[in-house]
Amino acid sequence: MTQLSTIVHSSPNILGGTLVFVGTRVPVKNLFDYLEAGDSLDIFLDAFPTVSREQAIQALEHAQGALLTNAHSS
Repeated sequence: MTQLSTIVHSSPNILGGTLVFVGTRVPVKNLFDYLEAGDSLDIFLDAFPTVSREQAIQALEHAQGALLTNAHSS
């Protein structure tokens, strides 16, 4: 799995420190908002062309890993 810091980052100079995809000003939360609304990954990527498919998939894989790790430690 890719290092999270190569996929997303936070800087006080970009959207007030909101977690964004590296190389973009697109908040990671937008990905989850789109998916939660029932939109496909392709629709998200069409809306935010500066985010690569690989970045989005890796972010989702990291989120899944974090959830599974937390579920097992509860």
